[in-house]
Amino acid sequence: MTEILGPQYQVITRNQALAGGLTERALQYRLRAAGPWQRLLPGVFLTVTGTPTAEQRDVAAQLYAGSSGLITGAAALRRWGVRAPHSSVIDMLIPSDKRRKTTGFVRIHATTRMPEQVYTTGPLRLAPLARAVADAARELSRLSDVRALVAGVVQQGRCTSGELVAELEDGPVQGSALLRTAVSDVRDGTRSSPEADLKYLLKRARIPMPLFNSQLYVGDIFLACPDAWWPELGVAVEVDSREYHLSPEDHERTLARHARMAAYGITVLHFTPRQIRTQPAEVAATIKSALTAARGRPPLSIRTIPPSA
Repeated sequence: MTEILGPQYQVITRNQALAGGLTERALQYRLRAAGPWQRLLPGVFLTVTGTPTAEQRDVAAQLYAGSSGLITGAAALRRWGVRAPHSSVIDMLIPSDKRRKTTGFVRIHATTRMPEQVYTTGPLRLAPLARAVADAARELSRLSDVRALVAGVVQQGRCTSGELVAELEDGPVQGSALLRTAVSDVRDGTRSSPEADLKYLLKRARIPMPLFNSQLYVGDIFLACPDAWWPELGVAVEVDSREYHLSPEDHERTLARHARMAAYGITVLHFTPRQIRTQPAEVAATIKSALTAARGRPPLSIRTIPPSA
């Protein structure tokens, strides 16, 4: 059984063990209370003692779901290398004509919409990234978590907003409200959860909606790409957060952008994600004051290129 246990991280099914030469009595002996094997799921065993690793749990879920099953949701995102809210449950897609029940740490989703593309890593079969994002989002209850997930995969170039829209259109409507809002935010130009929080703050405060993540030019010279921009008034807002940008150096780049924009007469306001969440009235008042003050001055010679959808 070594050729099976190695690739499967020491996890094995009952059928595999019996086919490998174990008798039913020998199998039960290994699974005794103080024995070297342990049951992870019905008919799926770990052949070593100790707490199962994430890899062993994934393999166990795959073996339990069967050869046609696909890992999706948060567990698949982890395998894709995408940051997502932690979940102790492994979501598995199986064809609707298969018979498996949710049990233990495995949540079964029987579906008529099995993905045509399958991605493999070792013994594991993964759903496409857009499907995994959508399935994970449907299990989340906070819009901020869904926004962060969607913005992260799009910002990092792992998945396009178009792919997520296609997944939304093909998938069930039930449970997709937060995902639809988050995808809409990304297509409007917001590229992170804090920027989306800013968008909703502006809506609630009835502040004219800016352009998000537009490119600003002076002639043919690139100036900056502020998080929010009111072109007719020359006011920009930057959400300063290292966590939601691509690298730690972006904080220093934000300071350099401020200096460049200010040199051309742009009013630049800076807020942290915490301020937007916990001090919305103060943030809104500051923005309103800046916009009011800017209405009395001549327009700036700044060329604006909105982001592509």
